[in-house]
Amino acid sequence: MTKDQLTIKDTVEMFLFVAKRVIDSKDILTEADKKIGDGDHGVNMARGFQTVIKILEEDSFPTLGDLLNSIGMSLLTSVGGAAGAIFGTFFRGGAKNLMEESVFNAQTLSIMLIDALEAIQQRGKAKKGDKTMVDVLEPAALKSKETRSLSLKDALSLIVKEAEEGVEKTKEMVATVGKAKTLGERSLGYSDPGAITTSLILRYMLEYVKLE
Repeated sequence: MTKDQLTIKDTVEMFLFVAKRVIDSKDILTEADKKIGDGDHGVNMARGFQTVIKILEEDSFPTLGDLLNSIGMSLLTSVGGAAGAIFGTFFRGGAKNLMEESVFNAQTLSIMLIDALEAIQQRGKAKKGDKTMVDVLEPAALKSKETRSLSLKDALSLIVKEAEEGVEKTKEMVATVGKAKTLGERSLGYSDPGAITTSLILRYMLEYVKLE
């Protein structure tokens, strides 16, 4: 593994690391969801990523697209509800143009994020400002277009900064989609759980790439 790019094997290891870290973050996600949702987001995501770990440890993946599609299908079938559909779409959408790629670098990361954003917006019709994961994914995807020539570590560092700023901005938004929209103005002051999860996935990817 180099800081500039990952092999398929390295990328599997990265997503194993991400999955374990998301599971470890269950309580953070649960607390966030209790504020404006049902309070089950943390449990649901932990269950989903437990299934992801099983698939990553047992299956083989010829391309990045195969890997991402398998993660997406695992989340879609194991998480259930809106979160399963959203995060399943995130990974399956991100796989779209990577079915012949075998190196994960700043360029293929950008392709993944841009295609994931398009797939999620097509599915859920959410736009920036609706207090959803789009408020994290859109600025992250746009930043990724500017970072394609950088090392993977440097690209992710800049992308994560955009993502985490996006999470903070959702505190200032009134939810207009999903269950949180029933709260109206009462959703102000709280970050969107899906936005937090998206940001954490990117943060944990960066943490893995930074490992010596």
